[in-house]
Amino acid sequence: MDGIYSYRELFNLSGKSAVITGTTGILGQHFCAGLAEAGANLVLIDIDETELNSQAQRLSSRYGVHVLPCRCDISDPLSVSETVESAVREFGKLDILHNNAAGKSKDLKAFFAPFEDYSFEQWRSIMAVNLDGMFLMAQAVGKHMASTGGGSIIQTSSIYGLLAPDQRIYEDSDYLGCKINSPAVYAASKAGIIGLTRYLAAYWSDKQVRVNAIAPGGVESGQNEEFVRRYSARVPLGRMSKTHEQVGALLYLASDASSYVTGQVLSVDGGLTAW
Repeated sequence: MDGIYSYRELFNLSGKSAVITGTTGILGQHFCAGLAEAGANLVLIDIDETELNSQAQRLSSRYGVHVLPCRCDISDPLSVSETVESAVREFGKLDILHNNAAGKSKDLKAFFAPFEDYSFEQWRSIMAVNLDGMFLMAQAVGKHMASTGGGSIIQTSSIYGLLAPDQRIYEDSDYLGCKINSPAVYAASKAGIIGLTRYLAAYWSDKQVRVNAIAPGGVESGQNEEFVRRYSARVPLGRMSKTHEQVGALLYLASDASSYVTGQVLSVDGGLTAW
């Protein structure tokens, strides 16, 4: 041991450029703040241009990093291509991609409909973002990374990409006044993300592009008290995740602290997958 190696410095993202999708969401806001505090310059990608611009101003002012807001439909190949080209022009090299965006349905009843009655239109609209969008962003940014010496891609999956949901948790449970469940389209898309992650980790290994996934457990975000109680009873730590508790995993996988880690799924779930 030479005695001069800085382990803390492994987590320093100063001078790195990070592309993040789904930045204005519940977790996205915290992920962006964590990357910015670690020193990364940011490319913010979402579809709400007004909120994007506001978010960019807040992050730049608070953390002193360069922030580029980009309105982009990640399910549209042309929109993705143009956005990534803009990011490369702005920063030169892209070091981190956090593939985080997930589809949000305007019709909660359609999104939470029973499997037997689930519409194909709703299925496709969610898949277009949750899986197709992941493919398009990974393809565009990963191609750039593979040609510029490497990088780190982190994709947001879910514990329900690893486990089937316990339907008993959802009895007498609601979200923003709507009776909820975890629909099959969510589980299927999140499982697909894990398969894509492992495939790309092997595919780009010789280009020094690392690809990993985060699988968050249940995060408190407006569920009713009964849901929180039932879910927490299934978790070894006895509670749901706070939003900020997902950020550390991202910083680890984005930084040189995980330089020998690829093809992995890091569950941040309070121990749920241990049972």
